[in-house]
Parts: sequence; C-alpha cells; structure tokens
Amino acid sequence: MGLTNAQYDEIMRDYQRRQNQARQELHEREKETYQRIPELSALDAQIAAASTACARALLAEPGDVSSPSSIASLRAQIEKISERKAQLLRENGFSEDYLTPHYQCPDCQDTGYIGQEKCHCFRQATIDLLYTRSNLRENIREENFSDFSLEYYSETIKDPSTGLTAAALAARALSESQRFVREFDEEAAANLFLSGDTGLGKTFLSHCVANALLASTHSVIYFSAFRLFELLADSSFGRTDESEASELERHIFECDLLIIDDLGTELVNSFVASRLFLILNERILRRKSTMISTNLSLAAISERYSERVLSRISSDYRMLRLVGDDIRIQKKLAARQRE
Repeated sequence: MGLTNAQYDEIMRDYQRRQNQARQELHEREKETYQRIPELSALDAQIAAASTACARALLAEPGDVSSPSSIASLRAQIEKISERKAQLLRENGFSEDYLTPHYQCPDCQDTGYIGQEKCHCFRQATIDLLYTRSNLRENIREENFSDFSLEYYSETIKDPSTGLTAAALAARALSESQRFVREFDEEAAANLFLSGDTGLGKTFLSHCVANALLASTHSVIYFSAFRLFELLADSSFGRTDESEASELERHIFECDLLIIDDLGTELVNSFVASRLFLILNERILRRKSTMISTNLSLAAISERYSERVLSRISSDYRMLRLVGDDIRIQKKLAARQRE
C-alpha cells in the first residue's frame, strides 16, 4: 500500500512549505543586499527583462524577426550582467549564490520530483512519515536483523514439542522472518505467528521486521495487544470521535503489515475475542499481512479467544517458536560478572 492519498498530500504540502520558506528567505536576502548594494536591484531588473526577451524569442514562430543570433546575444547579455552581480556580491562579503534560492534538497529544488521520477528525498520523507505513523518509538530504529544475536539461545535446551534446540529454533525464526521481509511483495498476505516465553526476543524480532519493511516504504502499524484493544474499545463505545475511530479502523485493516505484540497480556472478554477475529479474518480477506507475538500456546489461544481465531492462525500463519532462558536475565548476570 505504501502511502495513502492523504499521506501523499501531507508530504506534498511539506514540499510546498519548503518552497515558500525558500522564497521568503530569498526575499529577505534581496532586501538586505539591495540596501547595501543599490546597483544589484537594477542589475536584477536588467536580467529579468533580458530573460523575458529571450523566452519570447525562443517561442517565436518560424519566419518571425527573432533569430538564433539575437537569442545568443541576449544570453551573452544575461551572462555578463550575472558576472557583474557575482563580482559585487564578492566585493561586499557575500557568497556568489547568496541571491539564489537555498533549497533543502538542491537536486529536486524541494519539489519532490526530478522530471517524472520521485526524488531520493521524497523516498526518505515517505519513510519518515510511515515510521511516525507506525507507533514504533524512535530508539527502536536501532533494532535490526544484524543485531539479533543467536548467542543467547542454548544448544542444550530443547523444545519438547519439536525436539529442536533453543538455538535451532531461534535460527529458524530469524531466517523465516528475513524471508518474510525479502518475499513480502512477492508472497501476498503471508503472516507470522511467533510464540514463546517472556524475554526470548519476540518483540525484538518483530521490531526487526517492522524496520526492514518501513525502510522499503511499506506501511507498518505496531500495537501491543493491550493498547490495540484499549483503542478499539474507546472507538467502539464512543470515547473518541467518529473521525478518529474511522482513521484507526482504516489503519488496522489497510496497512501493509499489522503487528500485534504480546497477545494475551490484555484483559480478554467477548468484545476482545470478537474484535480479534474480525481483524484477523478481515486482513486475510483483504490479503494484508499480520504478525502476532504471544506467550500463549495454541491451546490457550483457542480457550481464550475461540476456535475460530485458532483456525485462522493455524491455517494462514507461519508458526515460529522460541524457547530458552530469559535474555534480559542473561544480560544482567553477564554484566554483574564483568563488574
């Protein structure tokens, strides 16, 4: 999905603001230099007149009085006047480009486009906007796949249900998450379900996925389960205005990737169970991807939310699991040993 029309318009309004700011700043510099160097005003008027004459000559129909020699003469005149301007600016302590617009992006001159192609700054503006809307904190930008370490996962602890070691399961979860990102645009509506005890890196891994997709200008919305259902309750029971409720629903159903972190930490009731099923089912129907992390087993999912929820997850999600010792505790113990 990338940008919605409203988000695109928001970025283009910012470009318009930048252009207006550049023009205003140029106007202020012109006032300053015209006061100190009165000749500059006359030179600018001469350049404007010669430029207008040159433009008219270029647009003239064949057979008119204009000729290539007159166009060349006008261009030479403009160049000579411009050289005099540059000389006056230097002599009075100004840079030669002092009376040209100073754009934040010189490549596109703050238009967002170079010809028909979006400028590199437009792509960065898109990433920044999508990141702002993702509900991810700024410092989470540092959590990337390259920082996901397998050293905290044991080669001896095994998962009873699969017989695989903690290290093997973590390596598989990392590999599958990277594949999920790599094939995101090729494999429509792929979903991830990541389970395991507290402190095993589930949230970190979901942040890695989010950051990678945001960097490729996909829209990602991240919620803890507690916050998601709190917001849904507020919008459903009239505690927010209709426009906010509509915007929340649109983001939840239409974003490229919805991440629901720590499913099971919220207070479960019939409202939560029904809304969870609606979200999962609707996103599957719309072919939108979802990633869920939880401490719950599949049996607990069925018991808490319903067999319908379990059916959607078990049939439409890649199942990943982490086991082992709490990584936060491991890090604390290692830090104490170094002291």
